Amino acid sequence: MFITLFLDLIGFSIIFPLFPSMLTYYLEREGETGLLGSLVSSLERFTAFAGGPGEYGTVVLFGGVLGSLYALLQFVFAPVMGSLSDRYGRRPILIVSIAGVAVSYLLWIFADAFALLVASRLIGGIMSANISTATAVVADVTEERDRPRGMAIIGIAFGVGFIIGPAVGGFSALIDLPSLVPSLVPYGLNPFSAPALIALILAAVNFAFVVLRFEETLAGDSRNRPRRTINPVKLFRTSEYPGVAQTSFTNFVFITIFSGMEFSLTFMAMDRFGYGPRENAVMFLFVGFVLAMVQGGYVRRRGADVGPRRMALHGLLFVAPGLAAVGLANNIYVLYFGLALMAVGSAQVIPCLTSLASVYAPASEQGRVLGVFRSLGSLARGVGPLIACVLYWQLGSVAAYEIGAVAMVIPAGLAVALPPVPEPRVASV
Repeated sequence: MFITLFLDLIGFSIIFPLFPSMLTYYLEREGETGLLGSLVSSLERFTAFAGGPGEYGTVVLFGGVLGSLYALLQFVFAPVMGSLSDRYGRRPILIVSIAGVAVSYLLWIFADAFALLVASRLIGGIMSANISTATAVVADVTEERDRPRGMAIIGIAFGVGFIIGPAVGGFSALIDLPSLVPSLVPYGLNPFSAPALIALILAAVNFAFVVLRFEETLAGDSRNRPRRTINPVKLFRTSEYPGVAQTSFTNFVFITIFSGMEFSLTFMAMDRFGYGPRENAVMFLFVGFVLAMVQGGYVRRRGADVGPRRMALHGLLFVAPGLAAVGLANNIYVLYFGLALMAVGSAQVIPCLTSLASVYAPASEQGRVLGVFRSLGSLARGVGPLIACVLYWQLGSVAAYEIGAVAMVIPAGLAVALPPVPEPRVASV
């Protein structure tokens, strides 16, 4: 699962550094008409309402909207993917979804029109909801005492994948495929086809790896009929199992706050320290490195002894002062100190809350429960950046980050109120 998620997340994050250039490219091709024109007009109105920096704010929100499209689709489809994997097994759902992701990248290669780019993101967003299935695989093959260690492996895949993906995207965008293969230009080859091609190759390798090497982890007698819902109210009342809904809601509140501050970090770095793309890349490399080290070291080795509930609370207590330090930073030393605290904290919170959602539910419901958990996290990643933009542009960077730091009291209080962890059950396989 580490290799599968690692390859998947590199392909997913390749597009991140390309958003500004993509907006310019499609505007030059299509002008401010049609789907793109409507989107740009809406973003300009929102930027003006929020007090954002004109054209720069619109460019930033353009990337945010395409990212939120993914998040919204994962919100809708993660529980469905998880439920289907409970019914039909993890392996067939992974195979079908990875194939779908590959199709989305194939469309991106030939996306010379903005509508085709959106179509590729739609397909990719639906199929990338398979992260809930991958998480359920880890739950299948770990005993509850070792569940934080297993979930930390997923966290490492996220951290390392999000480090390498944007770097690959930035460098591969320098390859001009239309000049190298001019015969394919009439079919839609464009300046961003090289990153899309690399993402497609990674998806193909991932597909072959799962088909050839991955063995089913869900025992036949553990499979259950899927119960699907896309109603967000019902998602908060996810099941009758004590602790599942509380854990999912705790994660939702945490991700809403954390993703918003994370999204606005590049604004703050540019405004306060004059950071450009290179400095921002170094900053995120640092965060990803700390994240991977903490999850690969402390969480994996100490998670079973400390316990997921206690460790998640410890992580929240790191994130709050980290946000405060970043908000008050007047030099890069304070900035990086705050980033380190945030990385250390989030490295504990996310895998441990995932582990808690898993141990509160029976083996036959792992896919559905973890699908709901991931789904609400995706919704939070869609909501958080919009709230953060309004706070940042209306109140300033210091106030926005200090509000975020104080707001961490909410998920910390929710974590304290979580019910006791059930007595350990043996793994299903």
